[in-house]
Amino acid sequence: MKALFDQISDKTSSMVTRSYSTSFSLGILFLDRALHKHIYAVYGFVRFADEIVDTFHDYDKAYLLEDFKRQTYEAIDQGISLNPILNSFQETVNKFSIDRELIETFLQSMEMDLNPDREYDQQTYENYILGSAEVVGLMCLKVFCYGDQSQYDALKYNAMKLGSAFQKINFLRDLKADYKELGRTYFPGVNLTKFNDLTKAEIEEDIEKDFKAGFEGIVQLPKKARFGVYVAYVYYYALFRKIKSTPSSVILNQRIRIPNRNKYGLLVSSYLRHSFNIL
Repeated sequence: MKALFDQISDKTSSMVTRSYSTSFSLGILFLDRALHKHIYAVYGFVRFADEIVDTFHDYDKAYLLEDFKRQTYEAIDQGISLNPILNSFQETVNKFSIDRELIETFLQSMEMDLNPDREYDQQTYENYILGSAEVVGLMCLKVFCYGDQSQYDALKYNAMKLGSAFQKINFLRDLKADYKELGRTYFPGVNLTKFNDLTKAEIEEDIEKDFKAGFEGIVQLPKKARFGVYVAYVYYYALFRKIKSTPSSVILNQRIRIPNRNKYGLLVSSYLRHSFNIL
């Protein structure tokens, strides 16, 4: 029974999301239930691609990524895959007519990560953020708008900026791992051997602008998606505030986190703001 296999595929994407990201999982829980499996599917897809380039160091990552890419398009064309992650993803792609250009742009950013010695200028930095974060936000927006193209077009810019803010915060949070363990430096024109509070503040000012545009889009989202996205926004903004208050020397040597107990506190405050229409 294919229905059973589809259920297993959906559960696999959910398990992957819950295993890799507590904060993202919390946000999904507060979306309308009809959206859950589709956002899990998007996250499962991008998470597996990211794992190939970030952790499979003892294997031929270029081959694995190319094979994953081939299987992805084959799954979308055939409407099925024996890879449960790709099976759930193709269902979402086909149901919501997610543009292949978004998928291709994302996979191109993963290919960029295959070269740890790459030096980013402003253009390649923007291209990477577009592929690794902004188009992922657009995939999710396709689901949130449930086929309403005019609504999608109206919120496209804001969704991209919110994804950009999240990714840039990830860059700051993971500065130690990216630079010292993977040999990557994403911020253009930044010499991490001379990373200081002034450079950090300039990056944070850029992130603040993205957050503002992203929030303007959240309040316009369909009700079934608004609170879940707001929860993710609140978590990332709290992480952003913590990073802002942390010296550059610490950021370079320590991964900044929000403890789980604090995440649940943020969830409660977000719910209260939402309930009283403060959002």
